[in-house]
Amino acid sequence: MAGLEDTLRSAVPGGNIGKPLMLALGALLASGALFRSGGAGSGTSSNLQPASGEGPGGLLGGLGGLLNKLETGGLGNIAGSWVGSGPNQPVAPAQLGTALGPDIIKTLSQRSGLPEDELTRQLSQVLPGIVDKLTPAGRVPTMAELSESK
Repeated sequence: MAGLEDTLRSAVPGGNIGKPLMLALGALLASGALFRSGGAGSGTSSNLQPASGEGPGGLLGGLGGLLNKLETGGLGNIAGSWVGSGPNQPVAPAQLGTALGPDIIKTLSQRSGLPEDELTRQLSQVLPGIVDKLTPAGRVPTMAELSESK
């Protein structure tokens, strides 16, 4: 699998995704396997690495943690459509903000420099495609699968 930055850009129509949103997505989806650009244990200079206090899974423990947070936040059917093989259901910015919770939104806003309402608006537009792209087999890939496909 390409690096997370490349994957995120390829999931957005035209690849047009700004650095502030990339920082927020990196913090939200950070996973050691998704960030590897070289061999095992190699570092990367990407600005998308999780902050030192987060651990390798970012704010929510990676993609699986994000999907779990959306499910417990009442968006299970919508997020499930992003993982499944059918069309991706849209999500409203307010729905996404509520599901992620004010603490996550505030942290992402601080990291990205985007106002909270703009952040949730942009995330609501790009997350369906990104989750879809990160789950090509219709499920969250295992760490082994992520490692093999970089």
